[in-house]
Amino acid sequence: MLTAPRWLLLAHQLPTRLSNARVKTWRRLQQLGAVPTRNSVYVLPDTDQCREDFEWLRREIIALGGAATVFTADAISEGGAEDIVTAFQESRARDYRALQKDIKRLQTSLRGKRADPKKKTRAVRALRDRFDALERLDFFGAAERDATALALAGLERRANGESPDSNDTHAHAGKKKIADFQRRRWVTRRRPGVDRMASAWLIRTFIDRHATFAFVDRPPDDGGNDVAFDMYAGGFGHRGGLCTFEVLCAEFAITSPAVTHIARIVHDLDLKETTYAMPEAPVVGRMVDGLRAGHADDGALLEQGMAMFDALARSFEVK
Repeated sequence: MLTAPRWLLLAHQLPTRLSNARVKTWRRLQQLGAVPTRNSVYVLPDTDQCREDFEWLRREIIALGGAATVFTADAISEGGAEDIVTAFQESRARDYRALQKDIKRLQTSLRGKRADPKKKTRAVRALRDRFDALERLDFFGAAERDATALALAGLERRANGESPDSNDTHAHAGKKKIADFQRRRWVTRRRPGVDRMASAWLIRTFIDRHATFAFVDRPPDDGGNDVAFDMYAGGFGHRGGLCTFEVLCAEFAITSPAVTHIARIVHDLDLKETTYAMPEAPVVGRMVDGLRAGHADDGALLEQGMAMFDALARSFEVK
C-alpha cells in the first residue's frame, strides 16, 4: 500500500545581487519553521498547511526575481528521516532556549519593582505570543518545550501577583473543585452572547461533561443542584477586570494554549476592549451576532455557540 511522502522540499535560487530578497526569503523560512537540508533546499512536514505555506513562499520568491520548486520526498537512506526530525527538534530547542532567556530577564526585572501595569501586561503577552508561535512550529516535540511552558506560566503568575511556584497547588485545588461540580444544571441569563457561549463550552469540555443548561431570570437562592454563571449576582461571573470565561479558568485551574487564545478573544469582545487585539476577534464577534440573529430559541443558540467555540479551539490545536 502506497503512503503519502513524509516531507515537502523547497528548492530555490535568488540572484546574488538581490541581497534584500535573500534576507526576506530567509526570514520567511524561519517564520515557517523550515530547516535546511542542503544549500537553498528547505524541508517541512508534508501537511496541508505546510504545502500552502511553501506554495505562497514559492510565489513570493518568483515575484522577487528568483526561481523555486516545491516537491515531496521520502528519506530512503537508513536514519535519514530520523536525522530530519532531529534537525527540527534541535532548531526548535534553540528557539525555546532563547525564549527562556527573555522570560528569565523579564522575571528578574519584575522583582522589587513597581512596573507600569500596562507595559508589564504587554511584555508578558508578547512572550506568550512568541511561545504560541513556536509551539505551532514545533512539529516533533522539542525537549525544551515543557521547561519553557513552566517558566512562562511562572512569569504570568508573578505578573498577576501570585507566587511563581503556586501552580501545582492551584491545579490540585482546581481538580478537587471540579469533582464538586458534576452532573449539575448550569443556569444563566436569556439570549446568550459571546461570554456565555464560550463559558458553556468551557464548562462542558473541562468541568462538567454531563452539564445541562437552563435560562432563568434570577440565580437560585438555595443553591441546590443549580450553578449560576454570567449572571448579575451570584455564581460565577465577572470579577475585577475579568469576564466570566476568565473567572472560570482561574477558579478551576484550566490552562491550555487553545483556552488562552479563546480567553483573550472573549475578554476583548465581552468587555469591549482591545487589550489583546487577537486577529480572530472581529470574526468571532460577527459569528456570535449571526447566531443570535438566526436562532430565536435560547437553547439552540447556546448549543450552536458552543459548537463554534469547540471548532475554534480545535483550530488552535492544529499545527
